[in-house]
Amino acid sequence: MVNKLNNSIISQGTTFVPRIEYFHVQNYRALHDLELKNLTPLTVFLGPNGSGKSTIFDVFAFLSECFTVGLRKAWDKRGRFKELRTRGCNGPIVIEIKYRERKDTPLITYHIAIDENEKGPYIAEEWLQWRRKETGKPWRFLDFKKGAGQVITGEMPDEQDQRIEEDLDSPERLAVNTLGQLAKHPRISALRQFISDWHLSYLSADATRGVPEAGPQERLSSTGDNLPNVIQYLKEQHPGRLQKILITLSKRVPMLQTVDAELLADGRLLLQIKDAPFERPVLAKFASDGTLKMLAYLTLLYDEKPPRLIGIEEPENYLHPRLLPGLAEEFRNSSCRSQLLVTTHSPYFVNGLKPKELWVLYRDEKGFTRAKSADSMKGIQDFYKSGSLLGYLWAEGYFEVGDPLTHEGGTKMTKHLPLTPEKVT
Repeated sequence: MVNKLNNSIISQGTTFVPRIEYFHVQNYRALHDLELKNLTPLTVFLGPNGSGKSTIFDVFAFLSECFTVGLRKAWDKRGRFKELRTRGCNGPIVIEIKYRERKDTPLITYHIAIDENEKGPYIAEEWLQWRRKETGKPWRFLDFKKGAGQVITGEMPDEQDQRIEEDLDSPERLAVNTLGQLAKHPRISALRQFISDWHLSYLSADATRGVPEAGPQERLSSTGDNLPNVIQYLKEQHPGRLQKILITLSKRVPMLQTVDAELLADGRLLLQIKDAPFERPVLAKFASDGTLKMLAYLTLLYDEKPPRLIGIEEPENYLHPRLLPGLAEEFRNSSCRSQLLVTTHSPYFVNGLKPKELWVLYRDEKGFTRAKSADSMKGIQDFYKSGSLLGYLWAEGYFEVGDPLTHEGGTKMTKHLPLTPEKVT
């Protein structure tokens, strides 16, 4: 039974991917003490400029880089404690997530605290805990401080199992990243695979216009500069999936007919896009930014084995506002295969969301980022059920927080206006 459960959790073919349900961060720039509960498969962060959307995005990028390139590189890249720690505050940076590997498995908490001394950054504390039964106190099956600690091996570690003392070769090492490479720690290995597989997208339309060296590539890069290579891969290995992408794209971009990656004589790839009325395609460098971004997003979402968590910043850039609710729908449809975290300040994109999918960010009187779910705001559920769209509600001042004209970002509400698209500028 245990083997069957483990195989179903780890299997790449499972229809359920790990989900983060809870997120807590302390002392990370403006995120002095931010807690988000009941996160959904599609979670969107809305707010005015400077509200902390990109900072939340960067916390996930930072944690992912700690696993892929190492703590010191991720730390130095962001200016170390001087730039990372919340100004005027002391103590380590703390990141905590609660996630499930599968719907019917226990909630697992991963906690990591990062501090700095004269030698550089180190892991002050790192632990994993769960509660095997619905009742009872959570207990830790991995518990490390400054490179030393205890771990319980096995597929389903239990409180009565033997704890093994382990020492890492440096306090900079992440215990989950190190021990997760060993087959005897399946639960730790599963978390390591999960975080290492995160894809944080910094997609640029200009990057997709490049002419890269030929060679099929399975997954889109974070900037999208290998889009021609991915199109080549799909054309050669998965033409049916490429056709599905193009059918979806043609619904969003009128008159689009084909997308192709042509091999040049010098061994490079040229991306070409053909509209229905014309005989000859145009080069990607002459295609619209919106067409290329939509193509890149669909290519990422329709990946055969998509990343288990995808982060996307401001997908509305370069896209026509009327395309945005449809893009939100594409994101939701894909959230059964990947958890999606999205930042935005577009009311049109928000119009395609449900209240439980939306978090509104704002700064408190001390300048720290706070968050409130649209689902918990007074009256919003009633408005939504009666047919009102969330983007218009936000733009017209019906949200309790997040008004860019209210400096404290607090509960001051603007005068209610008729809920019509014409009121949104």
